[in-house]
Amino acid sequence: MNIFKNFKNDLPASIVVFFVAIPLCLGIALASGAPLFSGLIAGIIGGVVVGIISGSPLGVSGPAAGLAAIVLTAISDLGGFNIFLVAVVLGGAMQLLFGLAKAGVIANYFPSAVIKGMLTGIGLIIIIKQVPYFFGYDASLSGESLMDKISVGSTAIALVSMAILILWESVLTKASKVFRLIQGPLVAVVVGIVYYVTTEGSESWGLTSSMLVSVPVNTNLDELVGSFAFPDFNAITNVQVWIVAFTIALVASLETLLCVEATDKLDEEKRITPKNRELIAQGIGNMFSGLIGGLPVTQVIVRSSANIQSGGKTKLSAIIHGVFLMISVFLIPDMLNKIPLSVLAAILFVVGYKLAKPALFKSMYGLGFKQFLPFVFTVIGIVFTDLLIGIGIGILVSILFILVDNYKNSHRLIVEDVTDESKKYRLVFSEEMTFVNKHPVIKELNNLPKQALLEIDLRMTKFIDHDIVEVIDSFLSTNSDKEINLKLLTERGEFNNPEDLYKAVFPSN
Repeated sequence: MNIFKNFKNDLPASIVVFFVAIPLCLGIALASGAPLFSGLIAGIIGGVVVGIISGSPLGVSGPAAGLAAIVLTAISDLGGFNIFLVAVVLGGAMQLLFGLAKAGVIANYFPSAVIKGMLTGIGLIIIIKQVPYFFGYDASLSGESLMDKISVGSTAIALVSMAILILWESVLTKASKVFRLIQGPLVAVVVGIVYYVTTEGSESWGLTSSMLVSVPVNTNLDELVGSFAFPDFNAITNVQVWIVAFTIALVASLETLLCVEATDKLDEEKRITPKNRELIAQGIGNMFSGLIGGLPVTQVIVRSSANIQSGGKTKLSAIIHGVFLMISVFLIPDMLNKIPLSVLAAILFVVGYKLAKPALFKSMYGLGFKQFLPFVFTVIGIVFTDLLIGIGIGILVSILFILVDNYKNSHRLIVEDVTDESKKYRLVFSEEMTFVNKHPVIKELNNLPKQALLEIDLRMTKFIDHDIVEVIDSFLSTNSDKEINLKLLTERGEFNNPEDLYKAVFPSN
């Protein structure tokens, strides 16, 4: 396919995506506790490297809010950003292996409630972590009260930025197509820069250098090379590094695959992204990003939807947006360093809110406790422990509901009159009979009267645990005085002799 065929559509779309990506790249790096330059590197890699390899026509990759909580914790736990970069490279290699192993179906094996809980928990963490930046909180400032340590200027421009973002999205974009082309985050950033320049030097309303973006300003090639961070591969034997790498690979793959599904649904041409190729592209992208000091990348729904809404037709728009990011790093670093961190915090507040909308809690509650409880426990687990533990808790709660349902639906007891004095009891087993079903089976057997005619129907049973057969055998041998007449109904026919029990159920034995 000639990707330049739609250049007239892809170029304008790439400009919009570029303006959306700049504040998000910086903001997500801020939320991750990483150098802000690492967010821009990830944006460039996501656009150019992943864009070239990926088979997604409209998806745009870059640093993801969904990984911010992992990165923030990992940098601290591993003892530095350079060691964390080793985990990014290894995580990318794992994603590459996922793709080669055709593991693109991995997202289908995670409960929907847990995935939604994961994204919601991440959204809450993003909001919580941005509160100090939003208010320009500085613990080193003199004063005993909390208000003494809050910057009036940072708070003011953060509130103005929040108002711009809300107004832009909820009112202006619906009023005119022009406002859909010029994105709210870009406007907030421009207003923030104007505010900084205007109030520079003011004691009450001005911003200190610690309240601004800080990316390297390079005057020559040596300085540019010195701006990049490189992984410390001496830490490759650290088990914790491998655990973080697996976490990055798993979450980045899940987030990418979920975004791929959402993006494909928005595509007017109904093209389908090859999922395994996407994992390969993301894996290679993360390896490149980690090698030169970038954050982990995933396909991102914010940038992808902006691309679609702006008329993007092919992956050329994603590639060009990455080139624009590269140019901005080289040509306008001074401009980027005038962006207040509180503006980025306001943008991330909105990002976090979209991930953790109160309406989502309401809708999950409306689906019943089987969906709501795994969702809530995942959120709580992520916020109060870490991402992997939170996901694990959510999956365990989901499994618990499965086990309870399996316990309740293990069998049906059908009672039929044979004569006026005797009845036939037909015990119809479900498709799967495991040790979980032992108690209800024992209960039914113990309730049988003397000389009962018992039929155990296994014709619909695909799997029966050895424990269940032992229960039946034990009942027959220990309750011989009841003189139970047993008949087994199987796909291979009927068995009337209790001695044939194991042969009937396990013919191979």
